[in-house]
Amino acid sequence: MIKRKSQREIEKMHEAGKLLASVHKQLRTFIKPGVTTMEIENFVEKYLAERGATGEQKGYQGYEFTTCASINDEICHGFPRTEKLEEGDIVTIDMVVNLNGFLADSAWTHAVGEVSEEAKKLMDVTKTSLYKGIEQAVPGNRIGDIGHAIQSYAEGEGYSVVRDFTGHGIGDSIHEDPYIPHFGAAGKGARLKEGMVITIEPMINIGAWGSQMDENNWTARTVDGSLSAQYEHTVAITKEGPFILTEQDEE
Repeated sequence: MIKRKSQREIEKMHEAGKLLASVHKQLRTFIKPGVTTMEIENFVEKYLAERGATGEQKGYQGYEFTTCASINDEICHGFPRTEKLEEGDIVTIDMVVNLNGFLADSAWTHAVGEVSEEAKKLMDVTKTSLYKGIEQAVPGNRIGDIGHAIQSYAEGEGYSVVRDFTGHGIGDSIHEDPYIPHFGAAGKGARLKEGMVITIEPMINIGAWGSQMDENNWTARTVDGSLSAQYEHTVAITKEGPFILTEQDEE
C-alpha cells in the first residue's frame, strides 16, 4: 500500500533531511586519504547524537552500522572498516536519519583526494542522472518516467544502470511502497500522486550493470570490478513539483 504524507509529515521529514544534508556537507572535508570508513561511521554517529538524531539503518534487519560505506567497485551496503582510504578512491556514504520519529535517506559519492578523469566523469553522470529522474517526480507522471529518464541519460553517456537495487517509498519505515526502478519504460507503473515521498538513488557502473554479493550477504559489488557511483535524495511529490528533502545546497 502506498502511503501519502500530510504537509506536516513532509515538513518533519524535511527537518530530518536538512540534518542529513548537513552531514554530507561535513564529509566533504572530513573524507581524505588516510581516513578510514570506520572513522567516518563514528563521526556520523556522534554528529547525529549531538543533534538529537539517530541512524535508522543501525539494527535494521541485523545491520550493525549507522552508515553504509561503499568503495570503488562496491555498489552499495559496504561495511565501515579500518582500512585507510587511498588517494584516488571514491566512496559512497549512505545513511537514513531518524529525527523525532521522521526519516530521510540520502547517499553521496565522495572523491578521496584527487581522482581520475574516469572517476570524475562517472560521478558527474551519476549525479546528473539523479536530477534527471527527480525532474520526472511530478503528480500525474508514472514511476516508469523516472527510471526511463535515468536510463536514457546514463546509457547515452556509455554507462550501465544497476537493476538489482531500487529506490522506494519512505515514511514510518525505511522501505515502503512503491519501489522506484532506475530503468524502464516511460508511461508505465503506478501513477505519482501528491503526498507521496520516495527515494531516487541511481547506482551507475562504468562496466556491466550486474552485481555480485560478498560473503557478508550485504555488500554488493560490480561483477567486472568496474567503478560504481551512487547519489540519492528523498523527494516529496507536491503540486508545485518535486520537493527535495535532502538537498545539500539549500539555504
